Amino acid sequence: MAQLRAALVTATALVCAVVPAAVAVAAPTTTATATGTGTATGTETGKVVQEGGPLVVPVGDEAPVTTRFTITLPASVTGRVTLGLLVPMPGPSAGDDNLPSATCSVNGGAYQSCGWGWESAEQSDSWNDGYALSLPPTEAARTLTYVLRIDTSRWILIGERAGTLEMKDARGNVVASGPAALHFVPGTPEPGDRATVHARDKSGVLWQYEATSDPARPFKARTRVGGGWNAYTAITKLSPTVAAGWGSLVARDKAGVLWYYEGTGNPARPFKARARVGGGWNTYTSITGTRGNLVARDRDGVLWAYERTDLYGNDRAVFKPRVRVGGGWNAYNLVTNLADRVVARDASGVLWSYEHKGDNWYGEEFDAKAPFKPRVRVGGGWNAYTAVTETAEMTKQLTWRGDGIARDRDGRLWLYHATPHAARTQIGRGWNIYTAII
Repeated sequence: MAQLRAALVTATALVCAVVPAAVAVAAPTTTATATGTGTATGTETGKVVQEGGPLVVPVGDEAPVTTRFTITLPASVTGRVTLGLLVPMPGPSAGDDNLPSATCSVNGGAYQSCGWGWESAEQSDSWNDGYALSLPPTEAARTLTYVLRIDTSRWILIGERAGTLEMKDARGNVVASGPAALHFVPGTPEPGDRATVHARDKSGVLWQYEATSDPARPFKARTRVGGGWNAYTAITKLSPTVAAGWGSLVARDKAGVLWYYEGTGNPARPFKARARVGGGWNTYTSITGTRGNLVARDRDGVLWAYERTDLYGNDRAVFKPRVRVGGGWNAYNLVTNLADRVVARDASGVLWSYEHKGDNWYGEEFDAKAPFKPRVRVGGGWNAYTAVTETAEMTKQLTWRGDGIARDRDGRLWLYHATPHAARTQIGRGWNIYTAII
């Protein structure tokens, strides 16, 4: 744009130098919506209007949204014309250019793909800090209409991105321009970013609740996973489960055998057939999954860590041999996972947080001998809860850290977002019908 403005100033100066002072020079036609520059032949510039103002684009699982542009061209413009949207966008990251998908329709025609690029054959990035979206070329007419359809799940885009829409003729002259803006707002995260909560009723049926990320309606209607889950005396997730059908859990039966349920990637059938891990797990009074690994407390109050292997399924070792973490854990009447860390509640109702060392998730750089930082006091009053557990993220904020849920004695369900220290938010009631919340 700066180059175009400089060219306009220079051209104006040359005109003033050669026109006698007594001759009036007609001003070019302009409008309130146009920011255009004249063509090299000195013809008037048309205008571009984005109908309805900036396009609001929900980022997430929503359907594509559309915006309509009307371009009015001077009668002198003929032949082939091209249209380009110049708008600031985040640069490439880890091989992903973070750009929304875009399709375009010209004059009511079929939608076709529009291409992003730093520059294209018809449009150059004159700002040097954004991308140029090339819309399909067409033949000039007094009025042209373009419909731009945008869809994205790239959360890095969130915010308003104002730019300019420029139309050029076959010689590369700008024949119409005007402001254009895309306003990206948080939408519904995709299934892979939305939590599922599982709960076992008194008859042994396991139910799945898919999070919506809508505070006014936190869950969709529950769906049945299957029966027979009363066979287990302990159930814990190794990794948070999500609406895309991913995430795994382990369950201990009454004989002390531990079973592994791997995620399928199928929301309608979220777990594969169980695989036997091994026997002897009745020695533990608490079993907790954390970042894909397990920690288990024995009857003497010693905590043991089981690091997960890279091999899953029948006849394969799910965990490496156990490693002793330390003693004294019988001081707690609850050991569980919440918001991406192990938490433990003492007899007085104080909750303590054991944050993992390192920043990587799900077993990466897991030091089984010393997996936690020194404990930190979260606060008192946690004896009010009859169940506390971790979930994948339940909100639209997408911090990519686990959340936590807790059920009180009245059956109300509370959400702790991203940290046990967060202010709680009620997300349900009537959850006393369940004997386990996972």
